[in-house]
Formats: sequence, structure tokens, C-alpha cells
Amino acid sequence: MTPIHFTFSAMFILGLMGLAFHRTHLLSALLCLEGMMLSLFLALATWTLQFGVFGFSAAPLLLLAFSACEASAGLALLVATARTHGTDRLQSLNLLQC
Repeated sequence: MTPIHFTFSAMFILGLMGLAFHRTHLLSALLCLEGMMLSLFLALATWTLQFGVFGFSAAPLLLLAFSACEASAGLALLVATARTHGTDRLQSLNLLQC
């Protein structure tokens, strides 16, 4: 495993561990998801450049666009839950009653 692959794998695993262990607030969960998506974007972009697959060069931009859509939907949910429940703590939210 090259140092670049190790770095991107460590970035993804750190984001996943942050999502698993520090899920007290919705904003922290969204930040961990964004970190995971950023590591996937960087890994996909370097993979495309490393192997010279130019037909696949639009995939990192497509992933980045979907990541931006995911972030905007997550922030909209954060604002909606903060307005209705008064908090963004995940323990106080029961999503089945919304």
C-alpha cells in the first residue's frame, strides 16, 4: 500500500469512526459524512490521474456535485429539526414521530 492510499484510507476511517463514536449532534454527524466524501473525492481524483483513465475523469466532479447536494439536504434537515425541536441533539430526536 502506497502512502497516498494509506492517507486516503486513514481519512475515510477517521471520518467513519467520528460518525460512529461522536454522534451527539446532527451537525457533527454531517461533518463526518462530509469528511468521508472528501476523502473519496480525493482518492477518486488521484486514481484517475495515476492510471490515466481519461474517460473516467468526470467521475470525481460528479461525486463532488452529489456531495454538495447531500450537504445541502443535510443542512436543510438540520434547520428544520432545530426549528421544530429546538435542538440538534440526536438523542432527543425521534424521527419516527416527525
